[in-house]
Amino acid sequence: MSDFYNTQYAPCRYDHVRSLIQTFEVKFRMRSFFGIIFFAGLAFVVAIPAQTTTLESFAGLAGCWERNEKGSQFNEMWLKPAGMSMIGVGRTVKGGKTVDFEFLRIEQRADGMYYVARPKANKDETAFKLKTADAGVFVFENPEHDFPQRIIYKINGTALTARIEGTENGKVIGIDFPKTRISCN
Repeated sequence: MSDFYNTQYAPCRYDHVRSLIQTFEVKFRMRSFFGIIFFAGLAFVVAIPAQTTTLESFAGLAGCWERNEKGSQFNEMWLKPAGMSMIGVGRTVKGGKTVDFEFLRIEQRADGMYYVARPKANKDETAFKLKTADAGVFVFENPEHDFPQRIIYKINGTALTARIEGTENGKVIGIDFPKTRISCN
């Protein structure tokens, strides 16, 4: 409470005013305290989604996906989440021959979720860290990689769109790979 009202100069007939001021100061301090707690809690809740994406968030990806275009058949197959990972494989068949393939993995690591790819043309794997996850859209990034620097998966029921984005030779490029869910038989 303010020191002014505790001095010898405050007349006794204003005791009810002093009481009101004390009550106001206590309520104001409590509101400030709870306001700080509320906003701190709100900031914590808003920050959780990026940290709480689990492997189960990718369960809709499990299964087989296909796209046929210009005489080529593109297939992608994902196993269901287990053992802190999902294992996937992609294959391109043209003229009855496998012309390209890729080994894929989504895995939980101590510092986050990663999409790991090893295409036929590379002897090493490349990891892309999950940056955002929202309503079936997953964005993985690796700004150090030559191309792509970003891989985006959009899962919507029986439709899957994989997109790669980045800069190559100073030019911004984005390529979509739409696929449809098929039976894995």
